[in-house]
Amino acid sequence: MLKRTSTVSRPEELPAASDVWLRGPWLAITLLLTVLTIGTLGYVIIEGWSVWDAFYMTVTTIATVGFKEVHPLSDVGEAFTVILIFGGVGTAFYTATLVATVMVEGGLQGHFARRRFTRMLDNIQQHFIICGFGRIGSMIAHDLARQGVPFVVVERDAERIMTVLERGWLGLAADASREEVLRKAGIDRARGLIAAVGTDAENVYTVLTARVMRPDLFIIARVEADDAEAKLRRAGADRVISPYQIGATHITQTALRPAVVDFVELATTAGHLELSMEQVRVNVSTYVGKNLMEAGLRQKFGVIIVAIKRTAGAMEFNPAPETVIQQGDEMIVLGRPESLKALQDEVAA
Repeated sequence: MLKRTSTVSRPEELPAASDVWLRGPWLAITLLLTVLTIGTLGYVIIEGWSVWDAFYMTVTTIATVGFKEVHPLSDVGEAFTVILIFGGVGTAFYTATLVATVMVEGGLQGHFARRRFTRMLDNIQQHFIICGFGRIGSMIAHDLARQGVPFVVVERDAERIMTVLERGWLGLAADASREEVLRKAGIDRARGLIAAVGTDAENVYTVLTARVMRPDLFIIARVEADDAEAKLRRAGADRVISPYQIGATHITQTALRPAVVDFVELATTAGHLELSMEQVRVNVSTYVGKNLMEAGLRQKFGVIIVAIKRTAGAMEFNPAPETVIQQGDEMIVLGRPESLKALQDEVAA
């Protein structure tokens, strides 16, 4: 049985250095507003002035601009002014100095950057949530970024998240198995989730949480131990990937069939722009009910239909020209990137 063990701390969310910087300025501004309020009310009560005259007198007093009194002061009013000078002048200078320091040192800039980051999280659509930013997670993030696919990284290690942010990506320093964290990462709008955290046990909890929140979400999980694969599938993973098994298979195939491996890498790696392989879902009724010859996809777009995955799950490899296209079919297509894009825009519109 998997046991969830970890000695890593659980930061609730992205470290906010700007929040630390802004505590002092906001406190100083609050004190300044308090002094202005007390001064205004004091002149209104003691001297019977209007609110505007009282406020104007308070501002000129704590700003030490040297203007004369708005109205002659009584003895009590003069005593109150002395107290206001001692309490207000220092507060005004402290506030001005602290706010200027924060602006110079970038505190406000960091605050605005954090607000922009929050808005980006709130608006991101059709993205992947990458849980874990270790060796596997970082390579996945690089590949998605290279292909222009939006994603959010969730990682408990704050230093790794800082690396994510420095590269211009979205990230949260938090535990990916918590519902509030996945909700903040936009799981309700996500295209899929990739569980690649440190251990199989953590991946199981992450997958289980995500599946409960989004029963229709496409979930991929990394597995290390052989006996954990069944647990991850029961937890709700649609695909369970073993990097070690894939690596061993790839080495074997390279040794036995190097030309085939070279072709597959050429067709599936985004770095090769000459040829790409894409998965295209058929949604346009114009092509539904037609066979491949009638649809004329090869002639129109210059692509090769390698396989068709039916909605029931069956995969038809190298389909014949008489193969009928059905609603919801997913065609595995080989061609140039621009041709695949044109096909996808028309067929999947």
